[in-house]
Amino acid sequence: MISITEKTLQDLQFPTVLETISEMCNTDIGKQKALEITPFREKETLMSALLQTSEYVSSFQNNNAIPNHGFDAITYEIKFLAIEDSFLEVGSFRKIATISETTNVLLAFLNKFNDYYPSLCAKSSGIQLTKEIVTAVDVVVDKYGEIKDNASPRLLEIRREMNLVRGKVNQSFGSALTQYNSLGYLDDIKESFVQNRRVLAVLAMYRRKVKGSILGSSKTGSIAYIEPENTLKYSRELSNLEYEEKEEITKILKQLTNAIRPFLPLLIQYQDFLSDIDVIAAKAKYANRINGILPTITENRRLYFREAYHPILYLTNKQKKEITHPQTIELSQEKRIIVISGPNAGGKTISMKTVGLLQLMLQSGMLIPVHERSETFLFDRILTDIGDNQSIENHLSTYSYRLKNMNYFLKKCNKKTMFLIDEFGTGSDPELGGALAEIFLEEFYHREAFGLITTHYSNLKILANELPYATNANMLFDEKSLEPMYKLVLGQAGSSFTFEVAQKNGIPFGLINRAKKKIEIGKVRFDKTIANLQKERSKLEKTSINLKEEETKAREESKKMEDINVKIKQKLESYQELYDSNQKTIYIGQKIEDIAEKYFNNKNKKDLIGEFLKIVEIENSKRKKATPKEAKAIIEKKKEVIKEVTVVVEEIRKEKKEKKLKPVIEKPKPILKVGDRVRMLDGKSVGSIDSIEKNKAIVNYGIFTSKVSLDELELVEAAKK
Repeated sequence: MISITEKTLQDLQFPTVLETISEMCNTDIGKQKALEITPFREKETLMSALLQTSEYVSSFQNNNAIPNHGFDAITYEIKFLAIEDSFLEVGSFRKIATISETTNVLLAFLNKFNDYYPSLCAKSSGIQLTKEIVTAVDVVVDKYGEIKDNASPRLLEIRREMNLVRGKVNQSFGSALTQYNSLGYLDDIKESFVQNRRVLAVLAMYRRKVKGSILGSSKTGSIAYIEPENTLKYSRELSNLEYEEKEEITKILKQLTNAIRPFLPLLIQYQDFLSDIDVIAAKAKYANRINGILPTITENRRLYFREAYHPILYLTNKQKKEITHPQTIELSQEKRIIVISGPNAGGKTISMKTVGLLQLMLQSGMLIPVHERSETFLFDRILTDIGDNQSIENHLSTYSYRLKNMNYFLKKCNKKTMFLIDEFGTGSDPELGGALAEIFLEEFYHREAFGLITTHYSNLKILANELPYATNANMLFDEKSLEPMYKLVLGQAGSSFTFEVAQKNGIPFGLINRAKKKIEIGKVRFDKTIANLQKERSKLEKTSINLKEEETKAREESKKMEDINVKIKQKLESYQELYDSNQKTIYIGQKIEDIAEKYFNNKNKKDLIGEFLKIVEIENSKRKKATPKEAKAIIEKKKEVIKEVTVVVEEIRKEKKEKKLKPVIEKPKPILKVGDRVRMLDGKSVGSIDSIEKNKAIVNYGIFTSKVSLDELELVEAAKK
């Protein structure tokens, strides 16, 4: 059974995550439930919760969005329904009907889209869908939360009588108003309302001349508010009817309450279900903000978080528009413990907290910001010792408290435990405290627990290097600026860069040298060796990043060139098709011109029609009947090509126009004769002259002939020169 203490939740800032999720809930009950989230004790319920959140996240992208599930809490109504002979106010029934209707819609939706949301549907499977509650309320209460006139026959009768009496009240009051106004007894305001009754604003000097009941006066006493005598009797009758209405409404509400009371357990279930869905929705929204996913949950003893982000840090940096560096961490049976070393402010603690918090979130049914190929298994316990835990109440120093904590670790630590210890061994004499820390680490190691610790102690770094299933890790630092790079690298211990950081912060070089002499030469050499190795690794890391960037750029350029090449080929094909089409049009046009000339000479319609039909049949025999879809595609393609060609033609015309503006020395035109190879001045096709008539020549292009003006032709040889 999974058991994680409150101290672990606090150490890993789990309540901060819950506060953010709580703010994303729509209902007060949901907000409270979100703040009370704790790690699940059973694997089955945990997996259900994870799948439910994952399914809700998927609803943000698909077309089957989950319906609105917001509601007004009916906690007060539930309490009253539980009390015998009590009855609810009319507004409460509208809330009950709304929560019932919302639940029914959601249940029907999940049942319909069971394939999309199997886990959410399974959660709703034990809840009864009924329309009896909504129907019972709708009979009595309208959509505005008022009792309907036809809620009972007696109420309908009372309200009809009330309307008649109100008419009489208004009629009698109107008569009195007209009468006393004509006599000049009324003030300019003429009338007002006192005690929710309509009264005449009578000038004080005439108050004895107006028959009726004085209900009040103005602050100055200049106006007396009088209800006319004729109106008074109808007002009393109306008051009696209003009392009867109130009694009848109370009777109706009692009947409706008794009708709804049997559904009390179902209403409790409805509110609980909707508030649970509200929390699931908030988890999904939070996962969306941090790019959370559901990694593989494995039975094997392996934790592999690839490109993992600390969610709180990620959201904070996102708000500040700063970069958050992901970490990749792996723990397995062959690499159970990682000892992270390196200078302060390099990100050691954050890297350790990232692993702990993400595991904690996952075991509480939340999706986490890691790469999709990440995987982990479930721990029974997550033990933490992070930060200064001085206990003033128990008169314990930091070190005493840590020893007490280590004792608790030793009692609970086993192969299903993950421990996270920050600044392991500190708080006492470095040599003595370091030795004790070494023994603790060996004990955790032999119990096959998984763990991450941060330390500056060299003996712990050496121990991690000696133990077969433990490893060192360090946070990369820039070798020149000594600025942290916030990247965790496994396999090598990190230097604390104690003297280098001191020198960078302006500590005199002479003092640093004196400090070096105070300690053992071997320790300085050991730390220096680690520092040099770390610098080399940092250089290699930078080189690797640069090479990857260059490779990415090269791939992008290659892809661009391929795209351009494809576009050029497509354009060339389009231009060729257009050219062939135009050549064909010229050929057909020439044929039509020849037929027209023959008809002009012999006026024979029969020959004209025959020749024309012959051309049409020849052309139709070459055509393939296209489907409407293909025809539409061809038309669209032609439009695109024509548009492109139009642009090119405009450019050519512009160039020609510019050329015409320049002075051109005209060369004498050669005399053309039959048999000369010629082409048009603005064309490329070469043909030979078959005959010359007046100022026109018949040019044979092989497939067709064309009649062209001699001024538009040039010799091929002349063109070459």
